[in-house]
Amino acid sequence: MNLTEQMTRLAFQAKAASRELGKLTTAQKNECLFAMADALEKAGDAIKSANARDMETAAQMGLSSAMLDRLKLDDKRISSMAKGLREVAALPDPVGRILDERVRPNGLKLQKISTPIGVVVIIYESRPNVTADAASLCFKSGNATILRGGKEAIHSNQIIAEVMVNAAKKYLPAFPEHAIQVVATTDREAIKELLSLTHYVDLCMPRGGESLIRAVAECSKVPVIKHYKGVCHVYVDAEADLKMAEEIALNAKVQRPAVCNAMETLLVDKLIAKKFLLQIAPKLAEKNVELRCDPASHAAFSELKAEPLKLKAASESDWSTEYNDYVLNVRVVDGVKEAIDHINQYGSSHSDSIVTKNESRAKQFLAEIDSAAVYWNASTRFTDGGEYGMGAEIGISTDKIGARGPMGLEELTSYKWLGFGTGQIRN
Repeated sequence: MNLTEQMTRLAFQAKAASRELGKLTTAQKNECLFAMADALEKAGDAIKSANARDMETAAQMGLSSAMLDRLKLDDKRISSMAKGLREVAALPDPVGRILDERVRPNGLKLQKISTPIGVVVIIYESRPNVTADAASLCFKSGNATILRGGKEAIHSNQIIAEVMVNAAKKYLPAFPEHAIQVVATTDREAIKELLSLTHYVDLCMPRGGESLIRAVAECSKVPVIKHYKGVCHVYVDAEADLKMAEEIALNAKVQRPAVCNAMETLLVDKLIAKKFLLQIAPKLAEKNVELRCDPASHAAFSELKAEPLKLKAASESDWSTEYNDYVLNVRVVDGVKEAIDHINQYGSSHSDSIVTKNESRAKQFLAEIDSAAVYWNASTRFTDGGEYGMGAEIGISTDKIGARGPMGLEELTSYKWLGFGTGQIRN
């Protein structure tokens, strides 16, 4: 069987499974999710063993420490995957909601109701927990999913999906086994083949670096929901609580630098720049963060000669770069307007934050920053489906048409109109 035939079979099976999913009740879906969660925890040793193979391969591929961290599965992360499934089970079923209802003058009753999208392809890199997150959200929303992870995580992704499907079938023999499928080949051409099958595949959601997402968007013949990159900012205003600002900035940058909602650029008002930068510098040095600075921030940092700071002059391209690593741009700005202008010019419309006690400036920032998520006195790291109470997250969109920001169950539904008549005909 050649690649075209393999992908066609995969997509055909998914379409058939999506129709069977529509017959399951909410209670059946929820009990399947609970069974999947229990099974993931029980299979922890087998999952970690498969993950160890992937970690060895990834190290040989030369992945950065930050990317290796994204790939690694331990007991805590396996438990977190199971917790995410249980949270999805606890959420309301997004299918069958009445979104609009009206009666026309002729008595024709119309209802707009939420429906599954159908077959959703998820393409992602490194993070095998996405396998469980994406599969659970698609399943709860009545969608069949085809998962295509990176070659560095193939063993982890396969065993997670296998454990979930087997657990669901054991609980519910009617569970369609092709509702959750992992693309078995690492051949990159498989993506192009799969995304040409518009008769079977309804939507694609790529999760990963900019190059991956652009490649998918350019080759796909099915609709793609995307965010190209996460160039996120924290702006420390002249009236910020500097201790709060330090904690927010550090959390946004170094908690998990390889994720899309991590800060890439720190903007500081010139009135408090020297004081704040000298305050935060030791903590950044402790984490071995490389700083790409404008002249004003470079001068401030340079006063800390005893600190082992890695300083470089920022280039024009740095301001729009997503590093996914312990690298941070720093710029001193003249007030909130200059901060807003910088973000709207160089940002990626993902997540941006202002730290200030000044409500007027905060409201200006919230209103004028054109991003999917904008914060006042909070870390950009909160742009996440779980943190928003959506349960596990299917992805983040910076598109303006359709879903925007963290995507959960509701964002995985479409709708249709139902008409209830008593013999009406149109004149």
